[in-house]
Amino acid sequence: MKIVILDGYTENPGDLSWEGFEKLGELTVYDRTKDPGKIVERIGDAEVIYTNKTPITRETIDACPKLKFIGVLATGYNVVDTEAAKEKGVVVSNIPTYGTDAVAQFAIGLLLELCHHIGEHSQCVKNGEWEHNEDWCFWKYPLIELAGKTMGIIGFGRIGQGTARIAQALGMKVLAYDVSKREELESETCRFASLDELFAESDVISLHCPLFPATKGIINKENIKKMKDGVMIINNSRGPLVVEEDLRDALNKGKVAGAAVDVVSTEPIRGDNPLLEAKNCIITPHIAWAPKESRQRLMDIAVDNLKAFLSGTPKNVVNQ
Repeated sequence: MKIVILDGYTENPGDLSWEGFEKLGELTVYDRTKDPGKIVERIGDAEVIYTNKTPITRETIDACPKLKFIGVLATGYNVVDTEAAKEKGVVVSNIPTYGTDAVAQFAIGLLLELCHHIGEHSQCVKNGEWEHNEDWCFWKYPLIELAGKTMGIIGFGRIGQGTARIAQALGMKVLAYDVSKREELESETCRFASLDELFAESDVISLHCPLFPATKGIINKENIKKMKDGVMIINNSRGPLVVEEDLRDALNKGKVAGAAVDVVSTEPIRGDNPLLEAKNCIITPHIAWAPKESRQRLMDIAVDNLKAFLSGTPKNVVNQ
């Protein structure tokens, strides 16, 4: 059996092993497949392929009649035409949970950086500003204590809940919004709220919801008007949840005190992205998911998905 991984570098830049796949078939790994004209050529007569961001279109599926299984090295599977795959009897499996703790940790890391600007203050010291300061200490940004403040979490699945636990450990109260209200998750420091209530009462808003038509652009100028002055916004979920022009304007006018995002509308980021013009906006390059421990879990689940398919009991199937 031939197995082709079309864009393996992001998952494994060299610190993990492809051994699990090598035990299951004849493996070919490409770091990247960006040229659309090479996708079909590289798949060839493989029965199994894995993709992270390389698009697998209807035309590609039609041109690869031996293809039986498409594995996605990620949770999101919009890069695959799942309906076309279903019509051809091709199973598509994704990795639903692998980075819960890592992404929750990163969300709080973004928030703490907004509150303290640790990296920038460290650089100031290295630049000599402390050495030549006439006082025994200095700070270049307002420093913010989180205890007693309220975090609104939009999307209260595994990652949202994980973020809430860390926020509560910091002494914060949590307002949660989700399409599914689970009363067993409520406590003295965590309760479900309507979206408008969450906007009105939160000091920090953290996004952890999927990108659906109902959530696209959920952070927009109309909803920002409903928020507290000085609110902080965190997004390490999906870039299009935010109308970036509206967030830029709110940051530059001071309505939003700070924002920190690990995702943007088009990735890699383009030079004309509005958030590059925003005050007090931290942008990181979509790395919340990427600790080695998290990527190892992803690798293990991807191998297990293929083993399950080969045994006749496929799992994590997204096109049943």
